[in-house]
Amino acid sequence: MVGVGAIIVDGTRDNARVALIRRRNPPLAGQWSLPGGMLEVGETVREAAIREAKEETGLDVECGELLGVFDRVLRDAEGRVQYHYVLIDFLCRVTGGELHAGGDASEVKWFSAEEMDALPLMKDTKEVIQIGFAKAAQI
Repeated sequence: MVGVGAIIVDGTRDNARVALIRRRNPPLAGQWSLPGGMLEVGETVREAAIREAKEETGLDVECGELLGVFDRVLRDAEGRVQYHYVLIDFLCRVTGGELHAGGDASEVKWFSAEEMDALPLMKDTKEVIQIGFAKAAQI
């Protein structure tokens, strides 16, 4: 399954923050994650990232640089594959809207780099967010 993620970075180099959502539904229900979701038929990956960002965070975003393509394979207790996603993550910049949870998000919040580091995020999620902070600081 093809999914997209929006690394929404706001602020300047010294006070940059990233918008994360708490997932309402499986997989990863109750965990903090990037806003994102499944690609719909006829939709480009950038259009999907913009749509998912709006649905889950209430923010209008501009979809920028591709930050990475990742496999996310989730297994059950016996090691059987439950989900296999190919995730395409983009750096996004806020252009409007107001932060509020919607869609698959039960909660949405801005996190500084230090706050994000303390969260129990998947390793590849932390890595792509760190890349997003670095790239956003260069703009």
